Amino acid sequence: MPLTPVANDQIATIVTHLEMRARPMPAPIPPAPLRLKPWKIPPPDAYRTLFRRVGERWLWFSRLAMSDAELTAIIHDPAVEVYAVTDPRGVEVGLLELDFRSMPDCELAYLGLIPELTGKGLGKWLMAQAKSLAWRKGVERFWVHSCTLDSPAALPFYIKSGFVPFAREIETFADPRLAGLLRPDAAPQVPVLGQAPSA
Repeated sequence: MPLTPVANDQIATIVTHLEMRARPMPAPIPPAPLRLKPWKIPPPDAYRTLFRRVGERWLWFSRLAMSDAELTAIIHDPAVEVYAVTDPRGVEVGLLELDFRSMPDCELAYLGLIPELTGKGLGKWLMAQAKSLAWRKGVERFWVHSCTLDSPAALPFYIKSGFVPFAREIETFADPRLAGLLRPDAAPQVPVLGQAPSA
């Protein structure tokens, strides 16, 4: 089988799109020592800080590359709901973002906890919160995408949560570490092959 070369300053990933086309049966939300706090008008810098804390390990960078105006247009849109996950001390340790701008679809835009909290079963609590919030507005389709840069547990978790895969794509983009959007040592499981441009 032929292989497609990827330039050293680029990263390639396989994106899987998943959807849920029927509201799941009501179920109790699992207990957790966390709280979900609506973030009505998140300041761009504070949003980026939490976004980075949650997603840097998985090379989340799209929101870091946006200008304040571009980011604010999204996260301050009335049809986009942003929630901060907080621990018992009130420290922000996770992010949930639901996008209702293409009703009757709702996109699970972002869902994640800081690396220190992953693998402890708290994702089930956060997903239960996401499903409860997504389906309360007459949504007909709840969808999400995951990629091979995410945690290896992400795709099975989405499927176990009731999402059904329906499409796959290959995405190639410039390595955000070389552009200075993420630390050079972010996501060590993905080797950095290129070099940052010299000043």
